[in-house]
Amino acid sequence: HAAVLEEGILNPETTVVAIFPSPMMYAGPTEVQWHCRARMVAGANFYIVGRDPAGMPHPETGKDLYDPTHGAKVLTMAPGLITLEIVPFRVAAYNKKKKCMDYYDSEHHEDFEFISGTRMRKLAREGQNPPEGFMAPKAWTVLTEYYQSLEKV
Repeated sequence: HAAVLEEGILNPETTVVAIFPSPMMYAGPTEVQWHCRARMVAGANFYIVGRDPAGMPHPETGKDLYDPTHGAKVLTMAPGLITLEIVPFRVAAYNKKKKCMDYYDSEHHEDFEFISGTRMRKLAREGQNPPEGFMAPKAWTVLTEYYQSLEKV
C-alpha cells in the first residue's frame, strides 16, 4: 500500500488504508456474500461489489464459471442485507491500446485483457513484469519480492 501512495496513484493526504483480513473460504457468488455479511456485522453501511473475488475456472475450458456481475446479482437477492447499501462497481480490465487499467467496453473487447490474480502471482513468482501501465512499478516490485520469497521457504 505504501508503494501506491508513494507513486501518487492514490493521494496520501486523502487516502485511508484499512485492511479487513478474511479467509477465502468459498468461491464465486458465495464468497461475495461472505465478505459482504462480514463487513455488515463489523458496521459497514456500504459494500462495493465488482467481480467475484474468488472466481473459479471451468475444469475443461478454463473459462470463468461465473459472470463478473454474478456477485452483485446474488447480493440483490440475499436476505438479511437490508442495512447495507450495495454499490455495484464497473468491470475494469487492462486496456492494451491505452496501456492502462480502464473500464471494460464490450464493444471494444479486443482492446482489453483480463489479468487474473492467479496470473499476477505467477508473473511475480517468475520475476516477469506485467504489461506496461497495469500496476505502479514500486507496487509490482513489492509483490515480486514477496512471491519470490515464498519460493525460497
